[in-house]
Amino acid sequence: MQDIENIAYIDGELFADMADRTVTAAIVSNEAGILSGVAAACTRGDELGIDVANIREEGSEIKEGEEVARFTGPPRQIALAGESLIGLLAKPSGIATAARACVKAAGRKPKVVCSAWKKMPPAYNEAVRQAIVTGGALPHIAADPFVYLDANHIEMLGGIRQAIEAVTRVAEGQTAVVQIKGKQASIIKEALEAAESGAGIIFVDTGVQLDVMEVTYELERAGLRKKVKVAFGGNITLKDLRKLKGQDIDMVDTGREIADAPFLDMRLEVVDVAES
Repeated sequence: MQDIENIAYIDGELFADMADRTVTAAIVSNEAGILSGVAAACTRGDELGIDVANIREEGSEIKEGEEVARFTGPPRQIALAGESLIGLLAKPSGIATAARACVKAAGRKPKVVCSAWKKMPPAYNEAVRQAIVTGGALPHIAADPFVYLDANHIEMLGGIRQAIEAVTRVAEGQTAVVQIKGKQASIIKEALEAAESGAGIIFVDTGVQLDVMEVTYELERAGLRKKVKVAFGGNITLKDLRKLKGQDIDMVDTGREIADAPFLDMRLEVVDVAES
C-alpha cells in the first residue's frame, strides 16, 4: 500500500489534471495542548512551495478543535505538506504540553529540568530541546558554564573529591554538577563529600524521594545547604512532581516524563479548492 505522499512523489499523476487549482488547507488540533515546532514547519512550507499564511505562535495554548495553521498551494504540494507539517508540529507539541504540565505540577519550587533531549538522535534533539523550553522547563540542570560529573566520570577519576579537584584544575570557575547514587558510600556520605569538596550542584539520581529528603536534611544540619543546590531525578513522574512541590529541592530532572510524551494529535482539513 502506498500513502498519498509516496504517490505524489513517484509520478504526480494523481493531481496531473489539477495543476490549475489552488488548495487552501488547515491543520487542526484534535486535543488541547502547547504548540511547538513552528519554525521548522514554516521552513518546510517554504521548501514545498506553499504559502503558510497563518500559523499560531510558538508556545501558543491550543484548544481541542482549534486551527493551528492555514496554508495554500497546488494540490500535489498540499498533499506533501499534510504529513510533513503535522509531523514537525505534533511530536514537539506533545513534548511542550508535557513540559507545561510538569512545571505546573511542581509550582515555583523545585524547577523542572529535562536533559533527556541530549540522548535523542542529532537530527531530532534540537526540536526536543526547543519543545522543552517552550513548555517552560529547563533543558540543562545548570546554567553555562558547568561540568557534569556522572558516576562513571567519578569512578574513573578516583572518587568524588578527586573528580571535583580535576574540574577545578581544568575548568576553573565552572560549576561542578555531581551525580550521586550511593555507589561509593551511602547517599548521605556522598552528598556531604561533594558539598565539602566544592560541588555547585548535587544531583541525587536514585529516584527514591527519601534519599533526597535525607540529603537536604543532613546538608542543612552540617551547615552546607546554602552552599550547594540539590537536584533530584530517576524516572520522575507527574505524580511524583505533585508530591515534591514545595520541598527543599532546587531542581527535578524528569527525563522520560517529558521527552517521551505522546504527540499532540492533529489532522489536515481541506478548506477550499479554487481555480487559479
